Amino acid sequence: MVSFTVNNTSVDISGMDDKPLLWALREDLGLPGAKYGCGIAQCGACRVLIDGESVPSCSITLGNLAGASVITIEGLSDPDNALSLVQQAWVDEQVPQCGFCQPGFIVAATALLAQNPNPTDADIDEAITNICRCGTYPRIRRAIHRAAGTISQS
Repeated sequence: MVSFTVNNTSVDISGMDDKPLLWALREDLGLPGAKYGCGIAQCGACRVLIDGESVPSCSITLGNLAGASVITIEGLSDPDNALSLVQQAWVDEQVPQCGFCQPGFIVAATALLAQNPNPTDADIDEAITNICRCGTYPRIRRAIHRAAGTISQS
């Protein structure tokens, strides 16, 4: 059995220690926000925060999570379901097209802004390596800059 927290709730999951976190989130915990994209930690559609770091959940196994804190896209909004500043910036900039990869981008952007509250375009390009088949990268940059501006004003 592995014990950790997901979106600030303690969970105990028994079974295979080599089960990818992505499948535990989707199948065992009913959290479908992280998506299966490439399955080899390259596309970023499955990103979650583990102890504050943006990590592809398809490449982390349950056996590596004892005591960890996992935050998914579902956990970024507050308990009253108000959007996080990054989520609101995504809405304001109308970033999504198909939307499949957007949870991973929002998680990665949240981690970036926690470490660098005023990133340049180069900082964004270096930190956000997710892949969007719709090509929404300019909107993603605008949303990250918008969220950074909102954070700096609060």
